[in-house]
Amino acid sequence: MRLFAALPLPDAIARPLLGVQHGVPGARWRPREALHITLAFYGETPPVLADDLAAQLAKINAPALQLELGEAGSFGRKAPRSLWIGIRPNAALDQLAAACRAAACRAGLVCESRTYKPHITLAYCRGTTAADAARFLTRMASFSLPAFTLDRFGLYQSQLGQDRARYHLMHDYKLNGV
Repeated sequence: MRLFAALPLPDAIARPLLGVQHGVPGARWRPREALHITLAFYGETPPVLADDLAAQLAKINAPALQLELGEAGSFGRKAPRSLWIGIRPNAALDQLAAACRAAACRAGLVCESRTYKPHITLAYCRGTTAADAARFLTRMASFSLPAFTLDRFGLYQSQLGQDRARYHLMHDYKLNGV
């Protein structure tokens, strides 16, 4: 099972993001059900460890998050691989992501070592030029939405398909701690 922990987006945030998904050649825009903020990516996980991971994630005691969108960006050095919008720096979000990574270690999974960069992937790119991405990022510079609150996160399974990955919520966790 290919697993990750993520924060689902409310419709009030997802809908406007769907509205900016146009005008970039080679962009494969993410559908509504794929818009989320990844907390930790666990990769291929044996079922027995998935159960342990779910139990460890259930022990996380974290508060609801008040978040704001940040600047848009792209990943990929020479040619963009993806387009995204970031999340403004937020200590509580960073702590939750660290707790999700620590849960993986306690469950016996290999811990992800990349620096956490919270974002919402808007598109995966194939054949998109740096100039195409730059035009999109310029357009996104004036994009803003009000702050929003997230009070739950989930453990998701990602099933890769020929056309796109499909995400299935396996476990839902409430954020109501301190």
